Amino acid sequence: QVQLVESGGGLVQPGGSLRLSCAASGIVFRFNAMGWYRQAPGKQRELVAGIGTDGMPTYADSIKDRFTISRDNAKNTVYLQMNSLKPVDTAVYYCTAHTSYRIVVSGTSENWGQGTQVTVSS
Repeated sequence: QVQLVESGGGLVQPGGSLRLSCAASGIVFRFNAMGWYRQAPGKQRELVAGIGTDGMPTYADSIKDRFTISRDNAKNTVYLQMNSLKPVDTAVYYCTAHTSYRIVVSGTSENWGQGTQVTVSS
């Protein structure tokens, strides 16, 4: 059974930083591409960043140069380092996994975590 568990969300002031983690189980992690999505109230879920099995990242234009995705295959964990946070980054952040990178970046994987809330506010 695939399980993806996000952590690290919270309340942060504009300009602050957070690091999200997603711990995976029930999959062979090193063979899976991983992704982070977010969904703000009243908006559709959108891709934030993806990372392939080779470690190559993809970023949404809205967060490029502020967020960094990384993975630790030894810990079965994917991270999202978020810097220079803005109020528009407020959303629930979700982790997803699939053996196909194309499926991860299209958001059509059946494997999702429960999400972690990130709130950027003064």
